[in-house]
Amino acid sequence: MFLAKISGYPSEILNFDAYQEEKIMPQDQVRQFLDFEKPIKDLLDEIELTKERTEKTKIDLSDQVTQLEQKVAETRKSITRNLTDWQRVQLSRHPDRPYTHKYIELMTDNYVELYGDRNIKDDKAMVGGFATLDDQTVMIIGQQKGSNTKKRQLRNFGMANPEGYRKALRLMKLAEKFNKPVITLIDTPGAFPGLEAEERGQGEAIARNIYEMMRLKVPVICVIIGEGASGGALGIGVGDRVFMMENTWYTVISPENCSTILWRSWDFKMKAAEQLKLTSAKMNEFGLIDGIIPEPDGGAHWDYSIAARNLKKQLIASLKELRPMDPQKRINERIEKFSKMGFWEEYK
Repeated sequence: MFLAKISGYPSEILNFDAYQEEKIMPQDQVRQFLDFEKPIKDLLDEIELTKERTEKTKIDLSDQVTQLEQKVAETRKSITRNLTDWQRVQLSRHPDRPYTHKYIELMTDNYVELYGDRNIKDDKAMVGGFATLDDQTVMIIGQQKGSNTKKRQLRNFGMANPEGYRKALRLMKLAEKFNKPVITLIDTPGAFPGLEAEERGQGEAIARNIYEMMRLKVPVICVIIGEGASGGALGIGVGDRVFMMENTWYTVISPENCSTILWRSWDFKMKAAEQLKLTSAKMNEFGLIDGIIPEPDGGAHWDYSIAARNLKKQLIASLKELRPMDPQKRINERIEKFSKMGFWEEYK
């Protein structure tokens, strides 16, 4: 992992009162680079040095800066075209990647966050509330990760407890009561596997959500915006339409855990990522999702606005298609859609 100070970089944290999270100013943002992004870092460093040289010598080097910026754009595009499955997994976990609250901030207006499952507590790994999307009210729900160590601990690294899934279900039922569409943004390494979560009914909470989401009378759109691991993702992942952002993954187990089970070591995680067929392209090829939402060259972390605009465009188009449908027809098609998933052979 490489770090570099870059001015003008978009902030990641939504400034909202609930947890008093501060908004990082662009001049304070530290851009982080994965190993395979080092060529981009080198070019950006060269741009900064050229700009410093211009200030010191008073010589106009703007043409060199322009050429270097073009090289950055070309390198980002080249890296995107040649990503391995494991590298896409890494991009889905990029620490600068936009999370649920950032997409809500950029796509919607009048967001009112709602809290608690009315039973145990408010799970900060699961967030949601009513918002206005293109002049229509929607219920938007998703997992939220943190931008630094303190906030990751607060958000439990995006791993929801049972009360998080029960909170999500409460919000879905509230949306159904007022006949408002439900949008879920999935980004989790999995549901929290701790003993206390199991004691409070983690498995039952996820199973209940799957059952209830199948029968919701309102349109339901699910989008994997980062990691989509196992039941933690499926607990808010049953919808009329399921999409994946371009550099995300969706499968029953993470590559690291798969490697540990099959080879007794994390060293084979890259091979596991290939064998799991977990990328958006593979999921689309298998018919397990309804489409891929493109990201900016290099990944969503390079331009939050473009990523959010592409996502918003797909959501609006899908809502326009789903809203006029008869509710029972939507439910029947949703059940049939998920019932047909998978490959199997019958032997007599």
